[in-house]
Amino acid sequence: MGFLTVGLIAIVTGGQTPAANASSSSKGDVDRGAYLVTAGGCVSCHTDSENDGVPFAGGHRLATPYGVFVTPNITPDKETGIGAWTDAEFLAALREGRAPDGSAYYPSFPYPSYAGMAEQDALDIKAWLDTLEPVRQPNATHELAWYVPGRWAMQIWQRLFSPWQYADNPRTDPEWQRGAYLVRHLGHCGECHTPRNIFGALDTARELAGSGSNKKADDDKAVDGTGPNISSDRKNGIGSWTRDDLEFFLEMGMQPNGDFSGGQMTTVIDDNTALLTPEDRRAIATFLLNQPAR
Repeated sequence: MGFLTVGLIAIVTGGQTPAANASSSSKGDVDRGAYLVTAGGCVSCHTDSENDGVPFAGGHRLATPYGVFVTPNITPDKETGIGAWTDAEFLAALREGRAPDGSAYYPSFPYPSYAGMAEQDALDIKAWLDTLEPVRQPNATHELAWYVPGRWAMQIWQRLFSPWQYADNPRTDPEWQRGAYLVRHLGHCGECHTPRNIFGALDTARELAGSGSNKKADDDKAVDGTGPNISSDRKNGIGSWTRDDLEFFLEMGMQPNGDFSGGQMTTVIDDNTALLTPEDRRAIATFLLNQPAR
């Protein structure tokens, strides 16, 4: 493992580097996995940063209109994390929303977007996660509204709404395709920036048109998973931005008018887009600025 890879891992995990004597039974590539974990934004959702939690040990409270979802431990602890999972079980969770016991996950876990992730990328992510120091931290219970059904109903939901199918696009150039993969699947940008229907499913016909303002949840905290219009609409979206504007924003968080991003996007930039390669930031910008205005 090279010096740059170790340095990147240390940045992403807040100093938690892989265990020196770790071994992985996964068929993935650990070095590639380190970068893909960054591109997937895993640390932001699976770390209780408000309480100085251990990276990837879970406990982040995701406030939504349906209640508060608490993210799980994804360190390789065999009892409270994913240390006992096989590669096949990890793939099923990530791309199908299915737990090792066969139950279906709530779509607060963005598996509908991850469904389009390449299998090898998923295996590489698991290979890197397997090298972390196991953290024994039981997963907390979600605090959902009374009208939200149990996870048994998610099997029906999955049959109706996932995986997402995006409209075909005639563009085949590699940069656009890479940007599409990062935005739609690995980076799952639409989970925050695409409107949802009454059942909580993404309305891909209005892809990236924005999911509304930061409304307030019952506990008076901002609802997560809301984001502005990032389609190429010049009035409501980012259509007036240049590609250089967007690349600089993804790296530094500064908008063309000089304002800096706030709220959840600050975390996304710090933990995710600022750590991508310049080529990947350019691919994202190319894809976004060539999307239909909505």
